[in-house]
Amino acid sequence: METYALLIGSTLAAGTVLALAALGLLINERAGVVNLGAEGMMLCSALAGYAAVVATGQDWLGFVAGMASGALLAMAFGLLVIWLNANSYATGLALSLFGAGFSAFIGTGYVQAILPPRVNYAIPYLSDIPLLGSALFKQHPLVYIAIALVLGLMYFLYKTRAGLVLRAIGESPESAHALGYNVRRIRLLAVMAGGALCGLAGAYLSVVYTPLWVEGMVAGKGWIALALTTFATWRPARVLLGAYLFGGVTMLQFHLQGVGVQVPVEVLNMLPYIATIVVLVLISRRPDWIRANMPASLGKPFHPNT
Repeated sequence: METYALLIGSTLAAGTVLALAALGLLINERAGVVNLGAEGMMLCSALAGYAAVVATGQDWLGFVAGMASGALLAMAFGLLVIWLNANSYATGLALSLFGAGFSAFIGTGYVQAILPPRVNYAIPYLSDIPLLGSALFKQHPLVYIAIALVLGLMYFLYKTRAGLVLRAIGESPESAHALGYNVRRIRLLAVMAGGALCGLAGAYLSVVYTPLWVEGMVAGKGWIALALTTFATWRPARVLLGAYLFGGVTMLQFHLQGVGVQVPVEVLNMLPYIATIVVLVLISRRPDWIRANMPASLGKPFHPNT
């Protein structure tokens, strides 16, 4: 019983990293911008968040530093792609490579750094419920905030005027521009908001989920989050479900080892990436379904006439 509770709880914690990053990328892509730099942004933000907590002892300052780092890198990406018309795919890949190298170089001094003692966030009484208590009510607040963000983003995209404008820009930026909306500015704001969420995911990874800093600690989660947006067909609720699915696959390797399943550790480490490939292969078999849900102008540059 306790083993399954541990598996459920660890799945929620692991899925939160992917959910936060994928929600940020979903905002980008709903505005019509493809950002392949999530891996680099998450690495830099993981380092920024960790360094801030080491220096101040305050987790919330680490999250702020991570979000600021992600938003700043996303702004640089947005200026290059949206204003200077650089190729978004090449620029995103460059951002990922930059983030990996920069974080490895700057982070050497933090490999041995130790965070202050961690806080126990167990909810009184609820955390004592058998099975569900230890699985659901001993999580870090960001786990619950990620769920709230999904609900908030659903409301924003489908129930507010600003969300409708954002989706319209992703579908037809020319029409939005003709109606008087500043497409480039809105896209840049969307890219920065997405970068901030990727940054929050990176800070959560190094400050809460691990908690430590090592080179390359994101370990492909940025790429999985990118695939997750397509898997979820650009719907926030499906992003959350997909994040927990991939989080469960990630944690399954440790669960199998714990119960004594004799499987090579290399095979277990491949499980999340195998799952990603399988999912992408399955959804690629329905291209019409993907096109029906994908923002029509995704990845297409916009050049205003005036």
